[in-house]
Amino acid sequence: MKIPSFLQIKNLKYEYIRRDEENNVEGITTAVDDVSLDVKEGEFIAVLGHNGSGKSTLAKHINAILFPEEGEVILDGMNTKDEEKLLDIRRTAGMVFQNPDNQIIGQVVDEDVAFGPENMGVPTDEIAQRVEESLKTLGMWEYRNASPNRLSGGQKQRVSIASVIAMHPKCIILDEPTAMLDPRGRYEVIRAARALNEVEHITIILITHYMEEVIHADRVFVMDKGKVKMEGTPREIFSRVEELKEMRLTVPQVTELAWELKKAGLRIPDGILTREELVKEILKLVSSRTGVSSRTGVSS
Repeated sequence: MKIPSFLQIKNLKYEYIRRDEENNVEGITTAVDDVSLDVKEGEFIAVLGHNGSGKSTLAKHINAILFPEEGEVILDGMNTKDEEKLLDIRRTAGMVFQNPDNQIIGQVVDEDVAFGPENMGVPTDEIAQRVEESLKTLGMWEYRNASPNRLSGGQKQRVSIASVIAMHPKCIILDEPTAMLDPRGRYEVIRAARALNEVEHITIILITHYMEEVIHADRVFVMDKGKVKMEGTPREIFSRVEELKEMRLTVPQVTELAWELKKAGLRIPDGILTREELVKEILKLVSSRTGVSSRTGVSS
């Protein structure tokens, strides 16, 4: 059975116009240039690209922060150009930005998470239930009475995500959510996003330039100069190391090591994503050369 599209972006184009002090046009930058992509409900999608590639501009079109100059964006059957659907679109697709301090407005964690549902007119009893559910889902229930100012960066970002979850969206757009976090904070946020996708079946669209964050995505789109230059599974994308480097992108450290070992003459497959995979391939090579089983250590 064919799964219907949840998000369709068709030939999207968007330009930023730079003006001088007298409002004369100084230049035009095409941030998104004829981009088309299709996302199914419940997918975990990652969009990669260096700064200025257009990935964040693309993200802002999904929940109608920006509107297409050309093309269209259809979210859960709603066209983002339809002003009458604007509130429904933003309820369907919640957005988490780079700096959690820009999203947290409450003096206490549970107040912050309750803010969105209150604005939506959700009954008080249900608000309390949603706050509890979303904070427990993100592992932040024990901090419900804490001041956000006392939380770490990763914890603040998880509160931001909980605030979005409390509005019961079908989709969460994470726009560089870990850019200002330390490695532990990045791990916490990405683990939370994966859990929301796998357990709650929320569609996740992750915008990032950290390669390690996308290895568990269902599909990856790579943007450069406003265009989608690659699309595929993480393994397919990271099998194209040289092309990624040409776009000024890195690859996961273990993928880079495997690629260098292959260039040095070792028979290692493309698209290695984890240390466990690399260790397994190296043990297979050792076994084939020594005649010793990599599982038992017994000579054959």
